[in-house]
Amino acid sequence: MALRDCCIHLCCVWLVLLTVGSSVNGQKDWWETASFYQIYPRSFQDSNGDGIGDLNGITSRLPYLKSLGVTAFWLSPIYPSPMADFGYDISNFTDVHPSFGTLDDFRRLVAEAKTLELRVILDFVPNHSSDEHEWFKKSVKREAGFEDFYVWQDPKPGTDRDPPNNWVAAWYGSAWEWNDERQQFYLHQFHKKQPDLNYRNPRVVQTMKDVLRFWLDQGVDGFRIDAVPWLFETVGFPDEPLSGSSDDPLSQNYLRHIYTLDQPETVDMVYQWRELMDQYKKEHNTTTKVLMTEAWSSLDVVKTYFNDSNNRQGSQMPFNFQLIMRLDKNSKAADFKTVIDSWLDIVPPGHTANWVLGNHDKRRVSSRMGGDHMVDIMATIQFTLPGITVTYQGEEIGMHDVDISWTETQDPAACQLTENTYQEGTRDPARTPFQWDTTANAGFTNASVKPWLPLATDYPLVNVKVEEETTQNSHLKVFKELMKLRGTNALIWGTYKSQVLGNNVFAILRSFPNDERTYLALTNIGSTLETVDVSVFDNTIPSELVFRVVGISSKHAAGETISANSIQLQPYEAMVLSNGARHLILNVSLIIVSLFLLAISMSRF
Repeated sequence: MALRDCCIHLCCVWLVLLTVGSSVNGQKDWWETASFYQIYPRSFQDSNGDGIGDLNGITSRLPYLKSLGVTAFWLSPIYPSPMADFGYDISNFTDVHPSFGTLDDFRRLVAEAKTLELRVILDFVPNHSSDEHEWFKKSVKREAGFEDFYVWQDPKPGTDRDPPNNWVAAWYGSAWEWNDERQQFYLHQFHKKQPDLNYRNPRVVQTMKDVLRFWLDQGVDGFRIDAVPWLFETVGFPDEPLSGSSDDPLSQNYLRHIYTLDQPETVDMVYQWRELMDQYKKEHNTTTKVLMTEAWSSLDVVKTYFNDSNNRQGSQMPFNFQLIMRLDKNSKAADFKTVIDSWLDIVPPGHTANWVLGNHDKRRVSSRMGGDHMVDIMATIQFTLPGITVTYQGEEIGMHDVDISWTETQDPAACQLTENTYQEGTRDPARTPFQWDTTANAGFTNASVKPWLPLATDYPLVNVKVEEETTQNSHLKVFKELMKLRGTNALIWGTYKSQVLGNNVFAILRSFPNDERTYLALTNIGSTLETVDVSVFDNTIPSELVFRVVGISSKHAAGETISANSIQLQPYEAMVLSNGARHLILNVSLIIVSLFLLAISMSRF
């Protein structure tokens, strides 16, 4: 009996260890392990046949987001707007544009998202409003309380009506626009219909905080903060120095923007918004509300958005655009390592890295990086890096940019250029409608008129339905398998190590001491065959590895085994390998069961 009891006790202990052996102490907040998905509402799903995507369309597609494995999604602006910049010129910060639906539609969207355990992030556009906003109309008239709600200046001294200084807008032309009624210039860092709010006015600061609270009350889980670096300008409005990189005085590149970008007060405003979010969480006993800040600034500036020397907290996610800004179709494996390491070096202790591959303002991965063969490579790298991921709609199926003719161009940034130069400024190619299936208009809309932007001609081949149902591998299947790996302890809690192997293979190793599995991601970022010995990368890598995820360029299949000292990668091949711990656990389990049965048998004697 003693032997039986001992064996039974031993078996129970082992079974418990097998069950919880990969668990970890501590806990991460929801956003620290999140995978975000960006939706461009005009182009995701049209529910009413007008050729423009809307909120009800998004709600109908939430099960798709859930199937991807993403945990949160953020919406580009849905607010009332004259659409001079497709929603970034806001005429009412606390309502919904009729083309997208109503506030009730938004509330239903939030409710359905919560049912599916998906979190909702809104785009917050604090730098400017539309010139059709009531605030601006009142400011033009100098109504009490709105006199300096925007940035107003007299003409340059000694001139009849010259702009106050040489500042130029982010798109093109002077950053100043004359208003006949008020007889002053107003500042607009972007389109002339987007006057800049004056953040040196405390009433503006409080009003925009009230906007945040309004949407928090609607159930949103955070905000993506648009165009943060432009919030403040230097007092006195001095001329900016020449950059020497352009001969066109109306081009943004003509000047060094030392007085209009990245002012210290801007970072402080982000800290104030974070304080509001944390206070809201405390007041309402709710989950953490996140800030995701858009700043295409240098790393030394972006770093300041995390926290300061007094441990004031800022943005949980200062967007990491390094993979977009510094990598292209000519990049080598060594470039990938340099760029990734440079970001990891600036993330302060206790904070979480994030990885962004694209958005509505930049060319899609396949177009930017040189072709379809790079889609799985970029996804494999992004999803095996430590931290948070952000995916722009359509990247999971390998959508590419669509050539938009001059006559079909919609982007205001391009329309203000000429037919010969609009391609340099257009953002339309990455904003085309999402490709759901092979039906008319790719399942995006049943409109009798054309969608607001033309579809890709290859949508019958590149769409969700085809990629889900194919018996072969697809970008969508690779994406989903990579998402599954992100739930493992090795990728959530594990150590990170990277190295360039051979001529152009980028290797990522993720492991966790208490986990049964180590993952090794290999991507051949080159056009030639590569053979590597991964045992030189790390001596803990076992001699035999198992394929877990393979890109569509791979000749291998999940479940195959390979020797670690001779792994051959085809040009542009992506794969994730691991040890065979699953089989080891199965064998140990069989041994334990055998011991248990033996104990029962011996108890009879």
